[in-house]
Amino acid sequence: MLCSPILLLWTLWIMAVDCSRPKVFLPIQPEQEPLQSKTPAGCTFGGKFYSLEDSWHPDLGDPFGVMHCVLCYCEPRSRRGKPSGKVSCKNIKHDCPSPSCSNPVLLSGHCCKTCPKAPPPPIKKSDFVFDGFEYFHGKDDDLYNDRSYLSSDDVTVEENRSEYVALLTAPSHVWPPVTSGVAKARFNLQRSSLLFSITYKWIDRLSRIRFSDLEGSVLFEHPVHRMGSPRGDTICGIWRSLNRSTLRLLRMGHILVSLVTTTLSEPEISGKIVKHKALFSESFSALLTPEDSDVTGGGGLAMLTLSDVDDNLHFILMLRGLRGGERDQIQILVQILHQNHVIRELYANISAQEQDFAEVLPDLSSREMQWLAQGQLEISVQTEGRRGQRMSGIITVRKSCDTLQSVLSGGDALNPTKTGAVGSASITLHENGTMEYQIQIAGTTSAVTAVTLETKPRRKTKRNILHDMTKDYQDGRVWGYWIDANARDLHMLLQSELFLNVATKDFQEGELRGQITPLLYSGLWARYEQLPVPLAGQFVSPPIRTGSAGHAWVSLDEHCHLHYQIVVTGLGKAEDAALNAHLHGFAELGEVGESTPGHKRLLKGFYGSEAQGSVKDLDLELLGHLSRGTAFIQVSTKLNPRGEIRGQVHIPNNCESGGVSLTPEEPEYEYELYEEGRQRDPEDLRKDPRACFFEGQLRAHGSRWAPDYDRKCSVCSCQKRTVICDPIVCPPLNCSQPVHLSDQCCPVCEEKKEIREVKKTERARTANEGCFFDGDRSWKAAGTRWHPFVPPFGLIKCAICTCKGSTGEVHCEKVTCPRLSCTNPIRANPSDCCKQCPVEERSPLELADSMQSDGPRSCKFGRHWYPNNERWHPTVTPFGEMKCVTCACVEGVTQCRRQECTGNTCGTGSKRDRCCTKCKDAKQDEDEKVKSEETRTPWSF
Repeated sequence: MLCSPILLLWTLWIMAVDCSRPKVFLPIQPEQEPLQSKTPAGCTFGGKFYSLEDSWHPDLGDPFGVMHCVLCYCEPRSRRGKPSGKVSCKNIKHDCPSPSCSNPVLLSGHCCKTCPKAPPPPIKKSDFVFDGFEYFHGKDDDLYNDRSYLSSDDVTVEENRSEYVALLTAPSHVWPPVTSGVAKARFNLQRSSLLFSITYKWIDRLSRIRFSDLEGSVLFEHPVHRMGSPRGDTICGIWRSLNRSTLRLLRMGHILVSLVTTTLSEPEISGKIVKHKALFSESFSALLTPEDSDVTGGGGLAMLTLSDVDDNLHFILMLRGLRGGERDQIQILVQILHQNHVIRELYANISAQEQDFAEVLPDLSSREMQWLAQGQLEISVQTEGRRGQRMSGIITVRKSCDTLQSVLSGGDALNPTKTGAVGSASITLHENGTMEYQIQIAGTTSAVTAVTLETKPRRKTKRNILHDMTKDYQDGRVWGYWIDANARDLHMLLQSELFLNVATKDFQEGELRGQITPLLYSGLWARYEQLPVPLAGQFVSPPIRTGSAGHAWVSLDEHCHLHYQIVVTGLGKAEDAALNAHLHGFAELGEVGESTPGHKRLLKGFYGSEAQGSVKDLDLELLGHLSRGTAFIQVSTKLNPRGEIRGQVHIPNNCESGGVSLTPEEPEYEYELYEEGRQRDPEDLRKDPRACFFEGQLRAHGSRWAPDYDRKCSVCSCQKRTVICDPIVCPPLNCSQPVHLSDQCCPVCEEKKEIREVKKTERARTANEGCFFDGDRSWKAAGTRWHPFVPPFGLIKCAICTCKGSTGEVHCEKVTCPRLSCTNPIRANPSDCCKQCPVEERSPLELADSMQSDGPRSCKFGRHWYPNNERWHPTVTPFGEMKCVTCACVEGVTQCRRQECTGNTCGTGSKRDRCCTKCKDAKQDEDEKVKSEETRTPWSF
């Protein structure tokens, strides 16, 4: 199945705005959720956390991609007795072995060339010597997230979604036992994060969840919050960024999870985390507690599921604390009861050491299936003998912190449609088997005629309807309960085998359809408190007839940080595979007027069908728009770059502290004169601790401006009370007669001067035309050429990028360096792209003698000294030696001039011969064309 990358787009829509009011960018940046107070040891690089001993290739994002010849490593360090990490990176290209064949090739995703049929050589970690640049944990880098992370996240497909379980009971070696509490902990390992939900009985005043190794060393603790779970007897949480050694302990079953209360510092109940295949198909469960109040330290867990076809009940029992004396085998009696009446029972022998047991109860009747669904069945286990033990628990539907939800789209309909409509559903499953549903429907082309819950049809014309919800539909909303579901229905619901279907007058079989799936716990509390925001093509301006749809949860926490989670579907169907294969996701947030296109700012890009994240330091104005309901969340694709689906966001809030200013309007051309955008309130700036004071003015954090000392050729930015000013670097031009405009720093070609002036007058019309560049996360106008700036590496002078306005693509090429005649070329500056021949410098003693003598004075040009009357071609980064310019040293003064050319008498049949024009014939023209194609190569790492 083709997993197409999806585009996430934030756009702020101002419903009533003065058209004369200047539009501005909102500097919203995606950020990871804050780490726990007890930060794990590791490294932070490019806004991403890496565990100790992890290694990775940095990714600069599109269009550059992964730097396969650079390998970074998180080295373990110790600071004041505390473990920490330091990032070291090295260029490994020089470590490549020499291939043994005469025609080596460079495979995609590799740094070293290999022989065509030979396997690529592995990188030996022991040979890795870090002598490159370093980043310490805690530095604020903005490197594009690395998609080639070679760390603990780099696990196999089977391990990428591993599920674990633990049965927590009181320790048997402690006397007297402190509690009779029992808990079930269910875990889901997603990459390097461990998601957990813990259901408990007979224990209260919980304070924290503790993870430790078998020796008792604490690995991680998670506080128990009063509002940390959607259920009263369930705890939800995430252990983020497990390092490599911890993942190894987890997979070996060497980690204990414990519940700690406020009354005792030591854990009251604990259990070992083990991997269990039964979790994949578990639909029902039960916690077994001792029935004798004097018996403590024991308990059990039952995981149950149904057969795929027959109504057979499979179950696995995990038991602790059963005492069998000196016998190796313990005989147990397992009973299934309904209102204290035994309806099924069986005998079995279990090991005294490993008290686990599996069995099947065949052919449940329809009445038993109904009791099972409604939580009316009880499972008990008791041992034989006069002092037999008995423990029991009620069987209920599986409890989890996940969210049952569904996005209904036209693209997923049995007969796909493209109407721009959307359906958004949230499902709540109660312990008594009642299914509560809330569905939002919008954008349909005609009246809704039916809303149904169905199974997957065997044929498109043979639909199987389980429950008709049409009676609960009113004004685009469906809200109701399904109380008659049996165990088979609930099993299919929890196994993602049920669908919601919306039929309309124009589409009798269904205009919208969506599969009900669980959304893994993410820590976003809004999922349990509010309905998601529907995202539809009909909400875009102008409306888009699309088969895609989505919904999003958006909330503000007590710190006024924005948290969001988005689910989309219908994007990437087979008929659009050729287009969607090239999709790249980006999210934007900006102010939009009713009649003029608005400016957009990237928020987040993602691949697949889900995206989530958080944004800090929201601007006061954005918080106001969220509070008034004039903000929209929008998802865009390459096919619809101005928005494919959209939804309105309304978050009432009283947030008063902003922090990040509105950045000025982006110029149509990268190197235009920077103008001030809308001014922030001086009072807000004075309250902002990250504002900068420069040239007698307060500047907001994140803002850019042209400084007073150089309004044309410099640009400054404010980053957390620090002002950084850089000169504008002009790209080379492909014309012979560049023109210097009065208001521009960089020259332009004469033939493009008029076009440029026309475009400046049509700025409003073309505001949405251009390219988004991932490197510095900014928009470029169509036709712009620039040296790419990629944090944290800075300006890359060895490349020239161009924005192709017709396609919105960024095309970058290497700078072609001139051929050198010397045998020992050098790079004068570390940042220079091209090498140059060294200039024979006179010794300092000779220079001193020359300066003190009465003879002619030498000249210093760049870093080199030239004697009087010497001539040379200057070297300018990144273009190399300028052959058409000659400099001379005249009595200590450097004088440079371009070579003068005589008039051209050849008409149109002429070409440039290094510096001057000369006549050319057809053969020369063809040779030049071939040579040009050979030297023009795309830039790649």
